Amino acid sequence: MPYRAQQSNDRVHTAAAVAALALVTAQVGCPNGAAAQSSFPSRQILLVIPFAAGGTGDIVGRMLAERLTTALGQSIVVENRAGASGAIGARSVATAPPDGHTLLVGQTGEIAITPNWGKGTGYHPDKDLAPVALATVVPLALVSPSKSGFKTVADLVAAAQGKPMSFASSGTGTPGHFAGELLKLRTKSDMAHVPYKGAGLALNDLLGGHVAYFFSGFPAADPHVKSGSLTLLAVSSGKRSISATEIPSVGETKGLEGFDITLWQGFFAPGGTPADIVAKLNAEINKQLNDPEVKARLLGQGAEPRPLTVAEFAAFTRAEGEKFGGIIKEIGLPAP
Repeated sequence: MPYRAQQSNDRVHTAAAVAALALVTAQVGCPNGAAAQSSFPSRQILLVIPFAAGGTGDIVGRMLAERLTTALGQSIVVENRAGASGAIGARSVATAPPDGHTLLVGQTGEIAITPNWGKGTGYHPDKDLAPVALATVVPLALVSPSKSGFKTVADLVAAAQGKPMSFASSGTGTPGHFAGELLKLRTKSDMAHVPYKGAGLALNDLLGGHVAYFFSGFPAADPHVKSGSLTLLAVSSGKRSISATEIPSVGETKGLEGFDITLWQGFFAPGGTPADIVAKLNAEINKQLNDPEVKARLLGQGAEPRPLTVAEFAAFTRAEGEKFGGIIKEIGLPAP
């Protein structure tokens, strides 16, 4: 090859090598993994809901997944992984690759209750799950079959004084379980707990009259209340729900002052997920929660949107763990 042509090729190769090195250097030195953020999401996202379909987490999770599919430009597949009061689904996300493509709709039970009460969950929320965004806070709806004739919490309690009564929950260790146990403790009533694998199954048996009452997430119970099949006696939050101001709280009943247990839904990623990916997901979820149409749909089902920063949500989950730690001690239930 002539010397001039060889010299020209050498310059081209050298320039290409310098450019490649500059690109690698820029990527390595890029703060907060901006290169990772710009390419996220690069494929389909799996959203795990650790309960059977039909519950509050399922309703809220699917509603937001539909909106996030468009916002993120990638499809989101929702998968219900029920079992062990949410622990099976939560554990599957905790052990997934920390790249943001596997997310959890975590709720009060598997994040704030079970790790503080149960044993052998196989994960710890503070270490194995990264808080992404709080979605909604939902009062539990204390509902009973309309044919039971109960109109108030006092009616229910009075009936429980005369004979044994059973109550349903979405699973052992869920907020509905603890709300029922707390009601039992405070009223000194004979109430037996009947756990189910999700709100949908619990509601089916409640509608069939197999159990006397159920502290259900508001969105899951709302259609049955509107149809007249169930009677909404009260909400479990410390104050009345903004979605049903005419319904009293349990704490308004004499002897039950201070009763305050709520169900909340939040998004979590596997622990170790890059902060920039978590921040991007937080921003997109909060954007949807602030959308007037989404807010109206959620509030219409009794779920209050509660957008928080990542740091605020992390502090929220820690506070909830401490709160339920105190409730666990008060009730005195042995760990399962």
